[in-house]
Amino acid sequence: MSEYFAAHPLPSTLSIGILVILSFYAGKLSKRFIKLPTIIGYMLFGVIAGPSFLNLIDETLQHKLIFITEMALGFVAVSIGLELNFSNLKKQGKGIAYIIFFQSLLTFVIVFSGVYFLTKNIVLALILAAISPATAPAGTVAIIQEFKAKGSMTKTLFAVVGFDDGFGIIIFGFSFAIARSIIQGSMNNIPMVILTSFKEIFLSLIIGLIIAVIFCKMIRNIKKPADVISILFGTIIFTVGISNYLHLSFILTNMIIGILVVNTQPYFVTKRIHEQMSIIMPMFFLMFFSLAGCNLHISIISSLGALGSIYIITRSIGKIAGASIGAKLGNMESKITKYLGIATLSQAGIAIGLAILVKQEFSIIGGSADKIGTIILSSVTATSIFFEIIGPICAKVGLTKAGEIKS
Repeated sequence: MSEYFAAHPLPSTLSIGILVILSFYAGKLSKRFIKLPTIIGYMLFGVIAGPSFLNLIDETLQHKLIFITEMALGFVAVSIGLELNFSNLKKQGKGIAYIIFFQSLLTFVIVFSGVYFLTKNIVLALILAAISPATAPAGTVAIIQEFKAKGSMTKTLFAVVGFDDGFGIIIFGFSFAIARSIIQGSMNNIPMVILTSFKEIFLSLIIGLIIAVIFCKMIRNIKKPADVISILFGTIIFTVGISNYLHLSFILTNMIIGILVVNTQPYFVTKRIHEQMSIIMPMFFLMFFSLAGCNLHISIISSLGALGSIYIITRSIGKIAGASIGAKLGNMESKITKYLGIATLSQAGIAIGLAILVKQEFSIIGGSADKIGTIILSSVTATSIFFEIIGPICAKVGLTKAGEIKS
């Protein structure tokens, strides 16, 4: 079949229509018959529709549709921000800070130790360790929304997946600067690269704040649901676009919009936005995860090997142990101490994006650097397949055991 579609490609709109409709039913079957979240069904059909099998959605079309992935992540980021009410977080604030710090740091240390022990390559170990703290928020948020999870662990989970990427990017900035200087035999550029990383994060926050202030002024006077969703949709697309144009983090900029809305606007404004988000988010999750499945090349799993296995094991240990230690030090509830870690294993977009950045930078250097870049990209892509499938399942298990998903 893949050869047929390669020789006789369908119109893009027809291919997308087939993908969306059949992914929808695959999600329903997944939930009903094998008791897995619907997003797993979306992804599995995406794998079938992608280059690994049918090639209904080929790589060229995937590239054209990347804006859908970015829009979906933009909506996810806003939804995370809407859950970060400072008055509520104040009660848990110290605990959340401990969790983010210890989970990110311990994951970095354990992955670095495991990879270096296996390969004796400090550059490879530094980069993989720096990428490891990143969490994919989309899968986690999809599970929370699908199963209507509510409670203290759910709020903590929103906060952790929202903020740990920012902290992870800082870790990556430091580590990448050191790794690149080691491989070039020069330590002179470290301060400049680190400064650039901090500048990107700072500018993301500033741009996000400016857009958020304008959005709050617009949304306050709008009452019709259709108008609310139009302004929300346009603002998120604009924010993703301006962030990409300025090479900033569109996840951070969009998250700031949600944070400012929930902490400065009257309850009725937040409620209006929540209501419209709940209507549009399922469509974006369907598109996002089915396209994510199309991007998963089954053949790359064979490249996992010992390095990929070590990465999976050490990252899982670091995430689970780090969350538990942070929750204990922050005097969080026992259910958060026990189950938060397994709910934060998802990894995809940001991690793969950082791996692509490493590959591009190291290919310019050439020689052994180019080879290391290829190994990093292959390993992160292959392990992301594992974490994107197992992560949402573990999030559901953790939230269920915490009593925040009704069985």
